[in-house]
Amino acid sequence: MSKATVSRVLNERPGVSPQMRQAVLTAIDVLGLERPSGLRPRSSGLVGLILPSLEDPIYPVFAQVVQTNLARLGYTPVLCIQNREGAGEDEYVGMLLDRGVSGIIFVAGQHSFTDADKTRYESLLAQRLPVVFVNGYMEGINAPFISCDDMAAGDLAVRHLAALGHRRIGLLLSSATNIADLRQAEGFCRAMRREFGLVDDNLIDVSFKGEEGGYAGAIRLLSKGVTAVVCASDLLALGAIHALSQRGHRIPKDISVVGYGDSNFMAYTAPPLTTVRQPILAMGAFTAQTLVKCIDGESFSAGESLFPPELVIRGSSGVRSD
Repeated sequence: MSKATVSRVLNERPGVSPQMRQAVLTAIDVLGLERPSGLRPRSSGLVGLILPSLEDPIYPVFAQVVQTNLARLGYTPVLCIQNREGAGEDEYVGMLLDRGVSGIIFVAGQHSFTDADKTRYESLLAQRLPVVFVNGYMEGINAPFISCDDMAAGDLAVRHLAALGHRRIGLLLSSATNIADLRQAEGFCRAMRREFGLVDDNLIDVSFKGEEGGYAGAIRLLSKGVTAVVCASDLLALGAIHALSQRGHRIPKDISVVGYGDSNFMAYTAPPLTTVRQPILAMGAFTAQTLVKCIDGESFSAGESLFPPELVIRGSSGVRSD
């Protein structure tokens, strides 16, 4: 075989028959040389599932739904959970590639931030590795993206609170660069303009993730005289309720709180949390099916598939009392 043929195979260029391509790869293996990453054999039964954490209760539910649907389709997920002390997304991707996974599902990863570097994903696509992204979006990445309609979620929350008589409504975000938060803020502002003709930017607070972020942000919004708070996650909402209750405010008689996400636990908080539900079961099933279709070489629609949210009214929202 000629050097030109070997070069075409190694650089994945056309003009080489399947038989000759396999002969070149066999020779590389026999000589003990390392194949380029894009030509390494993949484990047909394994796929990577990278989650941001398990702190938010919607992520364990999502992982379970994905796992169940992948198993039905003959695949097993390798679960990778990020945390502050452990491996990050890039480290997990390297480990998954070493295992030869057939594809990777990224959930609320680096792709969910406006300031993220997309070259990490372009590299995976150049290796022809099937990937699916959940909760977030990146222009120029030719892969399926699956999200809840965050803009509609922000709109739903304001519509609900406005119907209860609230006008001074605060918005509590976890990040200024998270795409889901920014979209929810856009829906919030759109609804505030529609309902009241204006948006008070002072009532939009950017805190940080988790209950602690909700606690800190709620104290700041409380000082601005809000009668209701829309939160970008259920954990933020739980932290907000804790802070408001500690300061003697009754939920929802004095202040209403609305979250975003919804897991089974939210019906048993004190008070039960009014929230905008993400359709985790439908999103998880669709994510698994989409990845397997990509692995099987079926065509897919690049771009974003949005799932509609649903308002779930419980005990943390009520009629404005004054």
